[in-house]
Amino acid sequence: MIAARSPSNADLAELLARKAETSSGILVRAFRRAARSAFLWPERASDLVAANRPLTELHGVGPFIAKQLRAWIEKPPREETRSPALRRDFLTRADARVILASNPEWTKRLRGDLQMHTNWSDGSASILEMAEAAKERGYAYIAITDHSKGLKIAGGIDEKALTEQGREIAGVNDALRGAGLTVLRSIEMNLNPRGEGDMDPKSLARLDLVLGAFHSALRTKEDQTTRYLAALRNPEIQILGHPRGRIYNYRLGLKADWPRVFAEAARLDKAVEIDSYPDRQDLNLTLLKVARKAGVRISLGTDSHHAHQFEFIELGLAAAWKARIPPDRIVNFMDLVSLRAWVKKRRERRR
Repeated sequence: MIAARSPSNADLAELLARKAETSSGILVRAFRRAARSAFLWPERASDLVAANRPLTELHGVGPFIAKQLRAWIEKPPREETRSPALRRDFLTRADARVILASNPEWTKRLRGDLQMHTNWSDGSASILEMAEAAKERGYAYIAITDHSKGLKIAGGIDEKALTEQGREIAGVNDALRGAGLTVLRSIEMNLNPRGEGDMDPKSLARLDLVLGAFHSALRTKEDQTTRYLAALRNPEIQILGHPRGRIYNYRLGLKADWPRVFAEAARLDKAVEIDSYPDRQDLNLTLLKVARKAGVRISLGTDSHHAHQFEFIELGLAAAWKARIPPDRIVNFMDLVSLRAWVKKRRERRR
């Protein structure tokens, strides 16, 4: 909502996105990039103005964008305009931090991050670098979920590479022995529209955890309930990653009978994910409330491609808090023993 008050970062993101729609040339890209960056700002832009601090402190803000932001902050637009669905229901880090600061015990429950990518696929950091950063955050575990072979555009790995990666993870765990962190062998397995994976089940059985996700036919407007039910019934996966496949200001994501989908996930005791990457935030708050009613498990993953993106977990934590997800339904709040036991039980029930 845009109103005659000090605009929030979400308000500013919407104003920037609209400005991109009425601009031309390089300004389109500049405004669109700044709109996305607004969700990353750790502080409210209006607070910086009030403190007489330069807006160029904020990520993605140069002098030109700063001037436009200051104009909106000092003279807020008076009209109320609802963001289009393509840009609706996204939390900002500034708002997430306020929520978490008011509920510090919630953050303390977090034991780890269950989606990230390394230089084995499309990430830019090594497994050791990600592990070192996770150790600094006090995590008990992280799951390395590089893409599987069917997603060639993201450097997906095949069964042979997955085995080699397993040896590297074992070496990292040996190097970090005694540090209180365990690196879990995992994968983000590409699922086709029939819910089928692209990896040999024998290779998946050696992993600690399997996350499955759709990466194709994500713009179809037809109901995709059957696709989701098939994916959840895939015996190889325990977590359904970024379920809708939405991306801020780019893709709306898939439609489904969500109460039915979440009821099936709860019946099978599988988890659905809050992908905490700022552009995704998927599941979003609206669907998380539906998921809560179904009693489904929730997994949190940053979808990090570098260690500095671990901070995105704030968005997932805040969304889970706002949706009032019970803490015993959040996979990342389990200790490592309980997490392994949950995965083992899912595998024992697969036949």
